[in-house]
Amino acid sequence: MDRLRLVVPDISRKDEALSYIQEFLDYGSEINGVGSLDRYMNDYEGWLEKLEVDRTMEPNENRVPADTYFLVRESDDRIIGMINIRHCLNENLRLIGGHIGYSVRPTERRKGYNKVNLYLGLLRCQELGIDEVLMDCDADNLGSARTMQALGGRLVREWYEPNIYKTVLQDYVIDVDESVKTYRKVYEPMTYR
Repeated sequence: MDRLRLVVPDISRKDEALSYIQEFLDYGSEINGVGSLDRYMNDYEGWLEKLEVDRTMEPNENRVPADTYFLVRESDDRIIGMINIRHCLNENLRLIGGHIGYSVRPTERRKGYNKVNLYLGLLRCQELGIDEVLMDCDADNLGSARTMQALGGRLVREWYEPNIYKTVLQDYVIDVDESVKTYRKVYEPMTYR
């Protein structure tokens, strides 16, 4: 497997970032973990400004501070995935969303990239002092569930969400320090800095 790293979005990756979102649209695939980039297709510079506000904002009932990264492959410097890490949770995120949202472009799925994406995200959570990560996925999203399970995710709840998604959701919890310690030998060789 190619090695991967997280990269802070900047202007130099504008065309590739927009192409990343376009691929989801072309494939009719759900978009997650992109820090709302899909809402800024005509204002990438505005999205970069939003990310800066997101990083430093004070948490409130509607939003919390968050970091968004590109997952980049070493061999071709291509954006393979994205991850959005929320520094804390409000009541809404405790119910739906959790600490981390992530994605891998449709043409790069089923290659193990999202496990490395999550591992790198958990390293960032360690830096932020987050001890336990709450995440969720649709019950029929086996790829996302397997990704969380591969890094020690424990299923803590399965429930029907009637308002927004109108589907069965699964909530997972990951002990950040334990996961990083347990899986470092597996995933660290797949990363570069």
